[in-house]
Amino acid sequence: MSLETIWIAIGFLGQGLFFGRWVVQWIASEKKAASQVPVSFWYMSLIGGLITLAYAIYRKDPVFIAGQGVGSVVYVRNLMLIRRADQAKGQDNPPAQQT
Repeated sequence: MSLETIWIAIGFLGQGLFFGRWVVQWIASEKKAASQVPVSFWYMSLIGGLITLAYAIYRKDPVFIAGQGVGSVVYVRNLMLIRRADQAKGQDNPPAQQT
């Protein structure tokens, strides 16, 4: 298997994960009968985006690199906001003390 073939497979893997996030979002929304964006959507966005970014860097495609690079910052920021909200909820509702 050539290096080129491996990088094409990596590119397809990244795109597959990136596409799969929409399937996850759609299923979550259908279950709730309302638009939902589950945390897994952001993780799949980040992982798929980083894999696709690696492929874009290999291809030396500045447009693709810029798009995936900026996107990755957005995905990390959304995960940070989700974590902060989860931590705030934990502080608002401390666990019951055991006696």
